[in-house]
Amino acid sequence: MSAASAEGSKPPTRQERKVCWKLRDEYFSCLDRLNILDPATVDKDPSKAQTCLDSKQKYEDGCMASWVEYFNKRRVIDIQQKKYLEFSEKMSGK
Repeated sequence: MSAASAEGSKPPTRQERKVCWKLRDEYFSCLDRLNILDPATVDKDPSKAQTCLDSKQKYEDGCMASWVEYFNKRRVIDIQQKKYLEFSEKMSGK
């Protein structure tokens, strides 16, 4: 599924969504291995994630652009929330 065809009039099928989620997970796993929190880092400086560029391209080609934008922002928010909760638990003595 290309991003251009997916953003047409019909929503992605269940199978297309599954493929998108799989590609997202593969790309984010690659970023995790390199300790890269924000996918925007790769856009600004691709040399920081050379090993992830192929999975990034597949992710962007396999998902609608609006989904890629949402998933990338959600990744940053989720990691920040997790860190905050860990800090909060540590400070409360749990």
